[in-house]
Amino acid sequence: AGDLLGQWRMVDSDTRYVSFSGSLTLLRSTTEGEVFGNFQHQGDSLFIQCYSIYGSPVDTAIVEQTFGFRPFGNIRVRIDRLDDDMLVLSKEGVTWDFYKY
Repeated sequence: AGDLLGQWRMVDSDTRYVSFSGSLTLLRSTTEGEVFGNFQHQGDSLFIQCYSIYGSPVDTAIVEQTFGFRPFGNIRVRIDRLDDDMLVLSKEGVTWDFYKY
């Protein structure tokens, strides 16, 4: 996972977290549930392929509505900042800020 390794908490949220370990990611909302996926970090790009273990529409809603990452099965975002404290992702004018938790 390199510099992404660990758990990141979304700025201004007490409920949304993203974790990276090896090639796996976990998008977790403490109020709605969690979704696993695989990821690849290439240069300034982050690619995430989410998986629904139970085929539940709630899984898609967690990823696409709670986090705003779309589409569920083929997320591609730009890494604007990645250091020991902050992870900033963006796509099409939308920005997501996370801090190391």
